[in-house]
Amino acid sequence: MNAGKMKAPPPALWAFSKEANPRPRPHAIGHRGYKALFPENTMAAFRGVVDVGADSIETDLHLSKDGVVVLSHDATLKRCYGVPKKVADCDWDYLKTLRTLREPREPMPRLVDLLEYLNQPEQAHIWVFLDIKPDDDSTQLLNAIAASIASVPPSGRPWNQRLMLGSWDAHWLAACLRILPDYPKALTAFSPSYATELLGVPDLHFNLFNMAFPTTRAGSRFIKQARQRGRLALSWTDNEDPYLARSLRDGADGVITDDPARFIALRRRWADDDADPGFKKSVAKFSARQTAFWLFINVLVVITEVLHRFTRGSPRKRVERELGTVPR
Repeated sequence: MNAGKMKAPPPALWAFSKEANPRPRPHAIGHRGYKALFPENTMAAFRGVVDVGADSIETDLHLSKDGVVVLSHDATLKRCYGVPKKVADCDWDYLKTLRTLREPREPMPRLVDLLEYLNQPEQAHIWVFLDIKPDDDSTQLLNAIAASIASVPPSGRPWNQRLMLGSWDAHWLAACLRILPDYPKALTAFSPSYATELLGVPDLHFNLFNMAFPTTRAGSRFIKQARQRGRLALSWTDNEDPYLARSLRDGADGVITDDPARFIALRRRWADDDADPGFKKSVAKFSARQTAFWLFINVLVVITEVLHRFTRGSPRKRVERELGTVPR
């Protein structure tokens, strides 16, 4: 597959376009819904995002044994539902009987349940980042996602103006381009060097690990290059004030966070011209603990990239195996 001949999807979601109602940036994106207050990836968590005035929902996709697209971060049911089974080993008729361990005990939703909720006029402003987990067969999962979307005719704007497909590597990006070519797409990235090799893919946006991109020299250089090409740069997962503040300071397009209400409050204060002049500097400062953890994570990122180079080849070779030659 030659990236230079790929059909380009819309340049971005409608929510980021000039025609959209003006909304402040960075957009507040609820990570697995409103995870700080509700069981993750449940309809209660998604309603919580809408109720606090956030802009977007991030959720995770897996495939059941009988081909139903369900919303679950983990490939297994143990952590959230207390069942020592894999999602892929269970039919939907069984999965729908489960309830979260966390209160209020909520059922597992399907992608179609979320789309039907978003199809209501009151939710017309909400867009969704679909984090497509790489545990299933890519063709089967992407075809099932396409079928789920087609089963819920939009009441307003078409779904390709409200849904962004998140992939973790070039293999999954290739499947998205092949099966859902007209949808905006994003790479979820840990490694600046790997993300750089995909800058040439038309209209690909980026969901960037907050500890490896805006807080590192290579990551900052990548973000500058992405913006020069008109790409969106989202940050994940920002939960502590220094990371939230740095995303505001650096002009991220969206912030994926467990607590969207906390970020919205900080975003409002950040924009206040009457705020304490020292506030922005102080809130963005790392503690000693945060600095040590940042160093630890970045060492892991470097080690992982070195291991991948030895076991899978360079970032360029890994991309070219899936996409062919990508324009520079």
